Amino acid sequence: MPLPVLLAMDEDRDALAGVETQLVQRYTPDYRVESVSDPEQALRKLTELADDGDEVAVVLVGKSLWDATGGELLERARQLHPYAQRGLVVPGGAWSDQAKAEAILDAMALGRIDYYVPQPAASPDEVFHEAISRFLLEWATERRLVPHTVHVVGEEWSGRAYELREVFERCAAPHTFCLADSDEGRELLAKAGPDAKLPLMVLPGGRALSDPSNAEIALAAGAPLDIAEHDFDVVVVGAGPAGLSAAVYGASEGMRTLVVDGGGIGGQARSSSLIRNYLGFPSGVSGTRLAEQAYEQASVFGASFLPMHSATALAPSGDRVEVTLSDGRRVSARALILATGASYRRLGVPSLEALNGAGVYYGGPAVKAHAFGGKEAYVVGGGNSAGQAALHLARFARRVTLLVRAGSLESGMSHYLVREIEATSNVAVRTRTAVVGGGGEGHLQELVLHGSATGDDTTVPADALFVLIGARPHTDWLPDEIASDRHGFLYTGDDVPDNDGWPLERRPLLLETSMPGVLAAGDVRHGSVKRVASAVGEGSIAVQVLHNLFADRRLHPGRPSGDGGAPAAAAEAR
Repeated sequence: MPLPVLLAMDEDRDALAGVETQLVQRYTPDYRVESVSDPEQALRKLTELADDGDEVAVVLVGKSLWDATGGELLERARQLHPYAQRGLVVPGGAWSDQAKAEAILDAMALGRIDYYVPQPAASPDEVFHEAISRFLLEWATERRLVPHTVHVVGEEWSGRAYELREVFERCAAPHTFCLADSDEGRELLAKAGPDAKLPLMVLPGGRALSDPSNAEIALAAGAPLDIAEHDFDVVVVGAGPAGLSAAVYGASEGMRTLVVDGGGIGGQARSSSLIRNYLGFPSGVSGTRLAEQAYEQASVFGASFLPMHSATALAPSGDRVEVTLSDGRRVSARALILATGASYRRLGVPSLEALNGAGVYYGGPAVKAHAFGGKEAYVVGGGNSAGQAALHLARFARRVTLLVRAGSLESGMSHYLVREIEATSNVAVRTRTAVVGGGGEGHLQELVLHGSATGDDTTVPADALFVLIGARPHTDWLPDEIASDRHGFLYTGDDVPDNDGWPLERRPLLLETSMPGVLAAGDVRHGSVKRVASAVGEGSIAVQVLHNLFADRRLHPGRPSGDGGAPAAAAEAR
């Protein structure tokens, strides 16, 4: 296999030589380093690499060449090499020039570059290499080349093989799929042995599972077997941003924590291909990567995870709360945090529902986008997730059309996303438009769009439809004692109705539902802000509320039920 390419381009030959030296010293023999200094030669090189089928991991353009071509080089790089990470090499003095600094920041804000790279000043320059390493990690993760990738082998794309791929998408786990009669499929089957059955799942360590059930996958991922024998302080239902945050803070403060989720890890955040306004990630972070890191962080602190197991019922049991799981097992804890989030609403168009998974998808295209190279894709929705989905698809699809019911994008989308969409040439926006029909022979081929401004229906060719509209909370399984609004979102704290049968003298604590000891955090909560950062904040706040709850009951986190003593660390400010 040819080595992936690191391509550096700059008219300033001295600056180019410095970048090339750093790349060669650090990244060969795992990567092939190439450099060019002429604009026309650079465009030819990008085309030649694409024609030869060479994988380009990183494209670095110097400031002089960027100015000379008006950003055309990196735009062409995105078209020819959609997985390549694009960096603008910036000399140190650029930030003292206000006009240059604003141009660099605008280029990032409009998505013309993925991030800037400081021009190396010494050898070795670890600040330079930090940026390159981040680029390479993002590239490898998107290309499913990281060592912890799970490989799925199936006889066909549909059926149980498709279900397995969906499982790993829900788990925010990098995975690949290949057909059994492909070269890679035959190789994996041969390694698995003669008794292997399809679909086959090969774990990162080499262990192979034949036609595994979801329960077997959960056990292989390290789910605890004997949850009924554990004395948990808190059970978190839901492993989206709010649930993961609660797991990190709860486990780090000594609470025995179990996280249960009927899907996997990441929740609705998995549909976000790039979150650029999340604190601490100036170059952006994908929802999947954020979930992976949060899962690892919570696990390091001692939290236990039980993926692919839904909570089906809950009820108070003395001074504890008992949760029934989809496999019939029950687990109890001193408190419960509901972080079940919300899912995207269905379109309700029968002809399109029949094509779910065959061109029609609910959620973002983080994993599937590459399959629509050169095709027509549509995204329904006016929020941030829809905007992120459209921009991610635009790296691969010939054209992406964003369908919005509202009269403008600004009514529901962050300003930075609106600007980037407006600057992306192959993304179109149709406002006051809804999907009312469509279909195809075994796969999506067309959509029927209704324009509310004109009242007209239009039929358009379509290869993919990604739906990211509205929010439906996962609360149907909860008992009537837990109060909710007419949409199913849970009341908490002061919003809990006075006449809803609250059994205690005190009022519900912040984030506490109408059932004592049961809290809600994130999108499932009435009045919550539907943003990842807000959900993460509420998850951490919920843990602080638990300290107050445990202090009120004179119970210590980390001790078996019945231990008395001084109140827990409720008074410690965190």
